[in-house]
Amino acid sequence: TTAAAVHVFTSQIKDLLGIHLPRRRGLLKVVYTYYDVFNAIDDINIAAMVIAGITIIAVVFNNEVLKPRVSRYCAFPIPIEMLAVVIGTVVSVQMNLHDVYNVSIVGDIPVGLPIPELPPLELFPSVIVDCFVITMVSYSISMSMALIFAQKMNYEVDANQELMAQGLGNLVGSFFSCMPFTASLSRSLVQQTVGGKTQLASLISCFLLLFVLLWIGPFLTPLPKGVLAGIIVVALKGMFLQVKDLFKFWRLSSTDALVWIITFLSVIILDIEYGLLIGALLCFAKLIALSMKPYTCKLALVPGTEIYLDTNRYEKTVELPGIVMFHYCGGLNFASKLHFRKEVFKATGVNPQMELNRILKMESKENASESAKNLRVIVLDFSALVHIDPAGVAALRNLVDDYMKIDVSVYLAGCSGK
Repeated sequence: TTAAAVHVFTSQIKDLLGIHLPRRRGLLKVVYTYYDVFNAIDDINIAAMVIAGITIIAVVFNNEVLKPRVSRYCAFPIPIEMLAVVIGTVVSVQMNLHDVYNVSIVGDIPVGLPIPELPPLELFPSVIVDCFVITMVSYSISMSMALIFAQKMNYEVDANQELMAQGLGNLVGSFFSCMPFTASLSRSLVQQTVGGKTQLASLISCFLLLFVLLWIGPFLTPLPKGVLAGIIVVALKGMFLQVKDLFKFWRLSSTDALVWIITFLSVIILDIEYGLLIGALLCFAKLIALSMKPYTCKLALVPGTEIYLDTNRYEKTVELPGIVMFHYCGGLNFASKLHFRKEVFKATGVNPQMELNRILKMESKENASESAKNLRVIVLDFSALVHIDPAGVAALRNLVDDYMKIDVSVYLAGCSGK
């Protein structure tokens, strides 16, 4: 969502600076857009930039200074965004900004609603691939926005319900020639910024939008686009501040931070759908890598208790003579069986096959290594074993047989009955 905010900000630059840019699509869209901006730097409309700047300053001043103070005395916030639209429209009309200063305005807004009709189903085979990509991107954006606001407002999000709502909405909208819709980063942030917290806010917005489409649209024709761009840019503040999450991810897991950085740059440099695909593939690859190398450790007793903890994390634990307790967390399957075997050998310090070869070569058990002589029992703690497949069962059986050949007993502990 932070990278998507960069896309939204980029889309508003032309209105913030009052310049005309060619519409870029596809790969490197953001890069080409900024290239066009620098080429058009001499064409900046000072009047449009001043209008956008005043709007940004007014909204920021309200959000950062006035709103905290007013909220102490009144629960109803100052509708600064609506005031900006009204004042911007009035000023545009009185000063004739479009004709005199060549300021871009909203322009004609079509009045009325389209007549419902059956969508052209014969186009379905031609657009099915694009539909899949649009669905994945739009749903990812919607869920990201929902999760962000859920965290701010302390409520739960049902992913299935969100998917059903978006699907039904697009299904009904197809009969009215609607474009596929998803959560709008800019509009959602504006609504949250002005105090919208429930579905009632969206419902009222829908009725107001319907009111605009049917009657009020012509009154907003002279509204400068810089006013709308300024409101949207200020609303993006929270999205940009999410970049601070990178430092949290880096402290918790450098791998997660690396995935964040690559996805962020991919969304900006390439495009949203490519960035999401790259991010999803990286997460999938990370899960595969983690499943192949689950967490393992050697357990030892905490003196004076009956608690066994990881010897690498707790230095004062005491190992029982002749006994090695091995903890395994994760699934034991065809992908992780070699890692499991290797970690058991590492924890015990004894490779049964090598010990057996040494004994057979010297024809005496007295020639076994000191680790093998001291080791008598291995306890495999499977309390965190989530799954074991036939390949994992075979690997476990072979491990037990190999240790039994050098007179080391293997016991299983904490096994689930499921």
